[in-house]
Amino acid sequence: MTERDVILNELAQGLRPMSQGIEWFSSLAPEEQSQTLRFLAHHCIQARAVAEDGTESISRAGLRPTHTPAVLITRGPIDHQLGKIASLTPIDERYKAFRLLIAVLAIADARRSEHYCSGGCGHWWHKLSDAG
Repeated sequence: MTERDVILNELAQGLRPMSQGIEWFSSLAPEEQSQTLRFLAHHCIQARAVAEDGTESISRAGLRPTHTPAVLITRGPIDHQLGKIASLTPIDERYKAFRLLIAVLAIADARRSEHYCSGGCGHWWHKLSDAG
C-alpha cells in the first residue's frame, strides 16, 4: 500500500474531505496526475462499477451533466468510458475527472463491501476507519 492508495481510499470512503484530495492532486506533476487517474479508473473496474453508477457519481462529484467527464460516463460501456475519463488532458477536465472517479469508486466499493465483505474481508482499505 502506498500513500496514494491510502489517500484515494480515504477520499472514496469520506474519511478525508475532497478539498484535501484536490489539494493533493494539484500538487502532483502532470504525469503523476495521469497515472493517478488511470489507477482510479482501474480500481473502479475492480470494484465492479456499473453503468448505473454514472448518474449518482455525477451528482456526488458536483459536476454538471454537460461537463466532459459526466457526458462520457453516461455513454457506452463503463469500463471503456472510465479509461476515456482517465485520459482527459486539459487540466480543468482532470480535476473534474478526479472528483468523478473518486465518486464512482466510492459507490462501487461501498456496494462491493456490502455484498461481498459484510461478513469480513482481507481488504486493507476496508479497515481504514479502524486505523484512524
